[in-house]
Amino acid sequence: MTGFEELAKQTALYPQEAPAAVKKQQGSLMIGLPKEVSLQENRIALTPEAVAILVRNGHEVLVEKGAGIGAKFSDNDYSEAGALIAPSAKEVYNANLILKVEPLVEQEFEYIKAGSTLISAVNLPNHDRKYFERLNSKKITALGYEYIEDKVGGMPVIRAMSEIAGSTVMLIAGEYLSSANNGRGVILGGITGVPPTKVVILGAGTVAEYAARTALGLGAEIKVFDKHIYKLQRLKYAIGQHIYTSIIETDTLSEAIQRADVVIGAMRAEDGLSPVVVTQEMVSHMKLDAVLIDVSIDQGGNFETSRMTTHKEPTYKLNDVIHYCVPNIPSRVAHTASLALSNIFLPFLLKTGTLGGIEEMMFANRWFMKGVYSHNGLLTNAYIAKKFNMRYKDLSLLLAARI
Repeated sequence: MTGFEELAKQTALYPQEAPAAVKKQQGSLMIGLPKEVSLQENRIALTPEAVAILVRNGHEVLVEKGAGIGAKFSDNDYSEAGALIAPSAKEVYNANLILKVEPLVEQEFEYIKAGSTLISAVNLPNHDRKYFERLNSKKITALGYEYIEDKVGGMPVIRAMSEIAGSTVMLIAGEYLSSANNGRGVILGGITGVPPTKVVILGAGTVAEYAARTALGLGAEIKVFDKHIYKLQRLKYAIGQHIYTSIIETDTLSEAIQRADVVIGAMRAEDGLSPVVVTQEMVSHMKLDAVLIDVSIDQGGNFETSRMTTHKEPTYKLNDVIHYCVPNIPSRVAHTASLALSNIFLPFLLKTGTLGGIEEMMFANRWFMKGVYSHNGLLTNAYIAKKFNMRYKDLSLLLAARI
């Protein structure tokens, strides 16, 4: 036995695995993932697998303790992926880039550092002028992920969450049509000898497409309304089946809603708030215990009778019609929704690091700029500025000055 072996035996010295060195790059990001404090928001923007890839590429990720629990990701999952687990939100907000699902709330404004970057939802109808003034006073560069576009003009986050909402919304309708929830006591779909459930869908976008697929699979009779013929044509092509479609500006809409068992509002805003296309009078003529689901409630809603609800108290009854107006429907399936968000944000963050930071990402990719609504203390969204009578600085002018 050598002297070293004897020493190791006596002092319990054994070889240990050395952690692999992580190569830092010039554009390394420090990303903070705080735990969502908004009511019953269970999603998280990055999965442990995405965190592992970011860490291997030289980035640092801070995750607040318990941030992934709602989506069934443990702290150990993130720790094993290379993230640093912070005991509280205060430590997470030391990061230069904060990535979260819901907009900042009052207590989070106290934590976020001046000059940092925030990526989250905006949910414009829920905020007033003071909210944007506080962002600007801290010179925050803020990106609303629901407005971020890709190179072909699509909105990837909206698309992914709309697919989830569309697939989920018919299951929600089925719940509240059942007698177990004091509904009409009818099955969503149809069986032999019984007329099928009548479903009206407002809007011909992604939510409508996935809701229509689900409804058709269950055997329901569906009617889809939209303002634009080309959207209705595209929907029929995507579904691949003959379905009833019509433009909204007709008396047919009132008749269809009066006979419907389920009405789904899925018309998103083209600029600002979503359009209100169903009046209180139309709702008052609906069937007893019919179900209204307002998927666009986060942008104001499609029904005059809509008001925002939560997963804890998701429904209310008005004119003997059940209203479901929860803004974060994808949070019902938080694990799936988190995977979808992570698939979108991971490539974006990797590219941001390669380019050298968020500002470089903005300046190098003009298609990305629509998501930016506040930059270094200047409001860069014309609609928000007009709505709240605030100072507006066009981001294209900032780009021109930079270039």
